[in-house]
Amino acid sequence: MSKYRNQLPQLSGDLFLTDAGLETDLIFNHGIEIREFAAHTLLPDPKGREAIANYLRGFLSLANQYDSGLILDSQTWKAHLHWAKDLKATEQELHQANKDSVAFIAELRHEFAVNKNPIVLNGVIGPRGDAYAPEARLAAKEAEEYHAKQIGWLAETEVDMITAMTFTQSDEAIGLVRAACSAGLPVVVSFTVETDGRLPTGQPLKEAIGAVDEATEGATAYFMVNCAHPDHFSNVLEDSPWARRIRGLRCNASRLSHEELDNCEVLDDGDPEELASQYKTITTQMPWLNVFGGCCGSDLRHVTQIVKAVTG
Repeated sequence: MSKYRNQLPQLSGDLFLTDAGLETDLIFNHGIEIREFAAHTLLPDPKGREAIANYLRGFLSLANQYDSGLILDSQTWKAHLHWAKDLKATEQELHQANKDSVAFIAELRHEFAVNKNPIVLNGVIGPRGDAYAPEARLAAKEAEEYHAKQIGWLAETEVDMITAMTFTQSDEAIGLVRAACSAGLPVVVSFTVETDGRLPTGQPLKEAIGAVDEATEGATAYFMVNCAHPDHFSNVLEDSPWARRIRGLRCNASRLSHEELDNCEVLDDGDPEELASQYKTITTQMPWLNVFGGCCGSDLRHVTQIVKAVTG
């Protein structure tokens, strides 16, 4: 049974952390291969499972150290049917992968039951297609029908909420939010942007958030930005109603564009202290932000500096 599905604790405005760039950390810093960049494929292997567990334990401990809650992600970003062919997986295998991943993070929540603040189980859903270079536009109705499958799988578990992570299109986000509402799951939308602060479709972030809220009657719990460096979008942020719908940041450590990152054979982990100072600058401008973590190239070092910076 879920603990927070009916009332997400981060909506109180209290400090919550997330993890960072799981895949890039394990691949580049620990030499662990991840098939098709799909982290759920590591869970059936005891060594892979323990590697993810140890990675997440670092963030669980950090959250407790700083009296913060934690949004604990499932490893299901690519555990949906678009990737079935690449993963050589059946629908049943993907269904089971979603169940197993949530059970895995639920075990970790139990392991850290002594944490002083809430640990929220978050079912992560990636876009239908490449998050760096979407192959095609997806209509809202089509997206609703497509994402309803994985959302239904996650709704069967202990998960407290779902997050549309690294989404590139507002219409796809609209469809996913509608599917989540039908399944009775709280939903967060996290958009990614290019170096100009716009979604890969060219749509301004402001318009994307507005479109989702208008089409779904504000059903999204809140919005986030992930998989982009602060330099790529901080100039479009402002104190206005649409920006106040953003509650969290999960930035890349690198200033490289998505195209450059896609072709990069070495890890660009940036400067953790500089990244943290940029988070601090943004939170000064947007003091309602309360969910902080990292994305590609970042790890526990970065989020440690970030929490130090945002808590003063």
